Amino acid sequence: MKTTALTFALALFMSTDVQIKESNSVVTDPSNEVEIDALLSRMSVEEKVGQMTQIDLNIILKGGYSNYDGTIDPDLLARAVNIYKVGSILNVTNNAYDLETWHKLIIQIQDAAMKNDNKIPVIYGVDAIHGASYVLNSTLFPHNLNYGATRNNDLAYKTAKVTAMETRASGVRWNFDPVLDLGRNPLWPRFEETFGEDPVIAGEMGTAAVIGYEEDGLKSVTSVASSIKHFLGYSTPNSGRDRTPAHIPEITLREYDLAPYYDAVKAGASSLMVNSAEVNGIPVHGNRYILTDILRGELGFEGVIVSDWEDVNRLYERHNVAATMKEAVRMAVMAGIDMSMTPHDFRFAELLKELYVEDAEVAAQVDASVRRILKLKFDVGLFDDAYPEPDAALNFGRPEFKELALQVAHESITLAKNENATLPLKGPEKILLAGPCQDNKPSMHGSWSYVWQGNNPDLYPESTMTVKDAFEKRIGDGNVIALGTNQYNDDSNYDVDALIGAAAQVDHIVLCLGEDAYAESPGSIQDLNLDGRQIALAKAAIHTGKPVTVVMFFGRPRLINAFAEDVDAMLLAYRPGSMGAQAVVDILYGDVNPSGRLPFTYPRQSGDIVLYDHKWTELNVENDVGQFTNHGYNPQFEFGHGLSYTTFEYSDFKADRNVMGADDVVNLEVTVKNSGDRSGVEVVELYSRQMYASVVPSMRRLRKYQRVELEPGESARVQFEISKDDLDYVMHGEDPGTFKWGVEDGEIRFMIGGFGFKVQKHDSGKAFVSMPYEHSIAIQYKN
Repeated sequence: MKTTALTFALALFMSTDVQIKESNSVVTDPSNEVEIDALLSRMSVEEKVGQMTQIDLNIILKGGYSNYDGTIDPDLLARAVNIYKVGSILNVTNNAYDLETWHKLIIQIQDAAMKNDNKIPVIYGVDAIHGASYVLNSTLFPHNLNYGATRNNDLAYKTAKVTAMETRASGVRWNFDPVLDLGRNPLWPRFEETFGEDPVIAGEMGTAAVIGYEEDGLKSVTSVASSIKHFLGYSTPNSGRDRTPAHIPEITLREYDLAPYYDAVKAGASSLMVNSAEVNGIPVHGNRYILTDILRGELGFEGVIVSDWEDVNRLYERHNVAATMKEAVRMAVMAGIDMSMTPHDFRFAELLKELYVEDAEVAAQVDASVRRILKLKFDVGLFDDAYPEPDAALNFGRPEFKELALQVAHESITLAKNENATLPLKGPEKILLAGPCQDNKPSMHGSWSYVWQGNNPDLYPESTMTVKDAFEKRIGDGNVIALGTNQYNDDSNYDVDALIGAAAQVDHIVLCLGEDAYAESPGSIQDLNLDGRQIALAKAAIHTGKPVTVVMFFGRPRLINAFAEDVDAMLLAYRPGSMGAQAVVDILYGDVNPSGRLPFTYPRQSGDIVLYDHKWTELNVENDVGQFTNHGYNPQFEFGHGLSYTTFEYSDFKADRNVMGADDVVNLEVTVKNSGDRSGVEVVELYSRQMYASVVPSMRRLRKYQRVELEPGESARVQFEISKDDLDYVMHGEDPGTFKWGVEDGEIRFMIGGFGFKVQKHDSGKAFVSMPYEHSIAIQYKN
């Protein structure tokens, strides 16, 4: 189906129920298969290995990495496209370009491709992670972490639609998104790109994004090919640093890291990008078990598998699992890599050409990979028209896109603390703004924001407001004292004496604290603590005696226990994007009632990284014989935490059966009432616990979630349907070294409502933990 721009604009902002379903986004045209067969028969070895080669834009620009205006060097372009026959180009470190520059680039590249005998177009790929991040003046949305906080899959779907439109408007038809990694190690510098720590949320939101990117049909000007990533186990390195080793038991790898990919593959994701690091001692780029046996064999993935940045080379240069570069190329191709993000040179193509001639197994694998790449190019319409599409450009920069970005920010920002109803702010009040994020745009956006690191304030549109701008717009600059500059590291942003001196002139202090923008390895840290200068600023604000509200901007939880107990209120804004400042001020003044819920467990101490779905032994500490406490799980804020300006009550939690079989569906429902004095949204979450299992069960696992909007005094009956598939977990198979999904006979307890564990004792003296929710129901499962 090809959706017209008008129809799309009308439909996008209507309520949609995003279902995880099998997509028909890539319908293989039988005539394409015939054409692909004919084309493959005509292609030279150089053309085949060239199709599997992806280079960085910089190596065809005048001046290379020092070029910022996108001017192509014709000789370098000809070398890449006409001599080495490269099939794909990407850009990472370059700044964003305007539409005109993008169109000029794409036209020059495709003109060069059309000079080759077989006229195979080049496919261009970008990391448009939270909007069309390499197109100037595009709409930059919040990062994925914010979407996890919304518990609203529909927003992930709608945002992918807009990102597809604005990316396609530039002439680019392939996007390296969505990220399906899990945010389970808070040190990891790509934490903000995840939907949080839970595989259910990651799977549902990632699948919604795939559908949003591709459902209109890849030839439509409202679609791009998606790339789910980073397969597999990338986000939980032992050290927390990017691209470093992870040791993950296979049961955990399958139940957590693999789980989000099932539905995303079923939904029709066109491509997949590979984990840059090693898992259990084997770099994934050379791991045939993961890329072929599991991904293609078990999940049935048929799309293009693309490497990450320079990772085929690194099998030899860094991981040392290949004795030569040529051996590394063979290892990667035979593991299942279809396209190598080379990206700086042509060694991959040169060595693969040699291997193709020498090794029949490699030749067969190359032919299969090239077939998949050609199919992707046919699917996105490059063989019909490889050039920028005028109709696509009409979809760029629509006002309603900013409205969507504002909605995501509104629904994601989380009220973590609100002592004595400090918020909403009351007017008229004079406000003191301080901290490195109060006038800083990069800290609101994070990585992949007009440039790879996202940390250049000059690249952001003037129309993008900072928190300072939003406050001044709201209450007038005469009522705002703002300390510091728009440069995150400027010393004036941390001036304790200036804060103390200004505090006497204001009614309320708002501290904007957190992290500057960063991406990938440059964002690696060794200490989760918020830096000392910001802690000192917070303590100084508290000691003034004025009410203090902290707004945190970050891509991962930085430890704040040095002052969190002593501030009056706290908002967690995460990376709220281009409309984030307005959203923050809207919530601070009560125009919007906050409804965000933490998508991760916010740790209190650096040695206290225990997640919500922990095991009993992680929860409990035996201080003396038979004396247990739950001090093993003591986060700053729990997964799912989030306050409102109103209150909600739960009652009458029921299930329609107390025994469940493999083919049964359990219907659970609960009444939720707004017991406060203003309208609000409650996020209702359903958890379960397998009480006994052959593999140690978690204390709780999230199964379903719903957002419910209620007026004061209004009640709603919230319903959930649970099938065996929702309760499956990974256990050992019948044969040694095998695994299977299933549910074992026994008691399963469903939980809904408030938080809080309690350690109790049976009369026998055996310690146990009572259900962590005020409402729970037990059923018996029988296969």
